[in-house]
Amino acid sequence: MKKIIDLLKKYIFNREMIMYIIMGVLATVVNLIVYAISVKALAAFMTNKPLYIGVAKLIAWVVAVLFAFFTNKIWVFESKSWAPKVFWRELISFIGARVLTGLLEVFGTPFLVSIGLDQTLFGVEGLWAVIIISFIVIVANYVFSKLLIFTKKETH
Repeated sequence: MKKIIDLLKKYIFNREMIMYIIMGVLATVVNLIVYAISVKALAAFMTNKPLYIGVAKLIAWVVAVLFAFFTNKIWVFESKSWAPKVFWRELISFIGARVLTGLLEVFGTPFLVSIGLDQTLFGVEGLWAVIIISFIVIVANYVFSKLLIFTKKETH
């Protein structure tokens, strides 16, 4: 039992993982706030609701991804270098990984629904598919960030 507890402490309940979860929650809050503000602002001068909703979502996603990049760089993975070569490699890699997992989310959820994970949960159709894909996306984002983006091998 002690070995299991030690493994949990080492790989799950460590500073990095706790910070990753906290910053992920904050990035979600940023996304929601920016989305709400953007919808209100865009609705004031746009009449095509689906268009301004889409634009608001895009703005919120960009701001949330940038927020996540800086919080992950500084507090989660503690990447110390701000040298242009390192910074741009990390930023471009981070955005690329988020686009990739975003596509997984957009296409993976309907796929899971199409193969039978379309049960309604709490009044929301396909919520099991959303939960499963969200979990996969969170893990994939962490793995990309840990192993490919904030590698600590470049310092200047």
